[in-house]
Amino acid sequence: MSSVSPSPTDPGPIVIVGAGLAGLRTAEELRRAGYAGPLILLGDESRPPYDRPPLSKQFVRGETDDTTLRPPEFFAEKQIDLRLGTEAVGVDTAARQLKLADGSTLDYDQLIIATGLRPRRLPGLPELRGVHVLRGHTDATALRAELADAATALVVGAGFIGCELAASFRTRGVEVILVEPQPTPLASVLGAEIGALVARMHMAEGVDLRCGTGLDTLLADGDRVRGARLSDGAEVAADLVVIGVGSRPVTEWLADSGIALADPAAGGGVLADEVGRTSADRVWAVGDVAAWLHQTGHRKRVEHWTNAGEQARLTACALLGAAAPTVARVPYFWSDQYDVKIQALGTPAATDDVHLVTDDGRKFLAYYSQDGTLTGVVGAGTTAQVMKTRAKIAAGAPVAELLTPS
Repeated sequence: MSSVSPSPTDPGPIVIVGAGLAGLRTAEELRRAGYAGPLILLGDESRPPYDRPPLSKQFVRGETDDTTLRPPEFFAEKQIDLRLGTEAVGVDTAARQLKLADGSTLDYDQLIIATGLRPRRLPGLPELRGVHVLRGHTDATALRAELADAATALVVGAGFIGCELAASFRTRGVEVILVEPQPTPLASVLGAEIGALVARMHMAEGVDLRCGTGLDTLLADGDRVRGARLSDGAEVAADLVVIGVGSRPVTEWLADSGIALADPAAGGGVLADEVGRTSADRVWAVGDVAAWLHQTGHRKRVEHWTNAGEQARLTACALLGAAAPTVARVPYFWSDQYDVKIQALGTPAATDDVHLVTDDGRKFLAYYSQDGTLTGVVGAGTTAQVMKTRAKIAAGAPVAELLTPS
């Protein structure tokens, strides 16, 4: 592939706002595709790009300290101008200019938005020590420090982060109360049937799982949390509380930009086409913040680690006018809980028909379908069985093909 550089009439750099996984991967893909011009990667945190999945697992348990994705010399070698502690607060798309938090501006030729997510917070709760959310390295560091002296933890929200933290806490010997308004953990993502299997695993590990109830308020001893009152009226003691009730895309800084955003009620994010192109000329969006156009004809955000790399590759190729990868994309994500890896291929949804194929203690395998068509597979401890369905999912095969004995 020939080298690509800015033209004399467009001398500005490609600027990527957001130095998380999606932003870093996009910078890498641009260099890999032959772009040789100026490339700036802005991060609002002071740390170099790091991996987030270990934060709720190995890092919070104290099993690893370093989650850095690339060493400093990588950025010098690839001529990526990494600017940390630099927050974008606005963009003028007509002038092709970013507004930064320190009052300065930065011109761009092409802009890539990769600002990711920030945790949702429950309104009306008192500000107390011992109460945490988990998204970034700073959050995880504070949580790990308090976990060392914790006896009982309350985790509010049994999504993937809540379940992973509950498992990590139990591994450390901490008593865990896991609260979830839905009928089971992960019910809104994978449905109640598979959620019940996840619930069974956590209860077998000693988690006090309370579904169908939520958090009413926190109880305090001075300025420190001592427990909570739940929405069913029950009071529980806890010297550590984690709120894990989802995240929202970081798009506030784009409010006056004219760049089209998705309705927050539909998940929010920056609206983009199937390669990341937004409504504004020379502006792209990748990663958790981006609501891409999918094969279904709907735009949606996909908050999974592998999606960041796939989108980065497509956007880099489209931006540079190069041929896009032709391999059919099948979304993949996983969650490590205790000694079990829960994996999913495709687009399994809580509203799909679920076909439970294997249920063997901590191991299970289930196919998901809509109108008889295979949409996804979810398995725990069944890696080979999950992965061999990739081609069937990509082809939109009838689920009956997998359910009929050969």
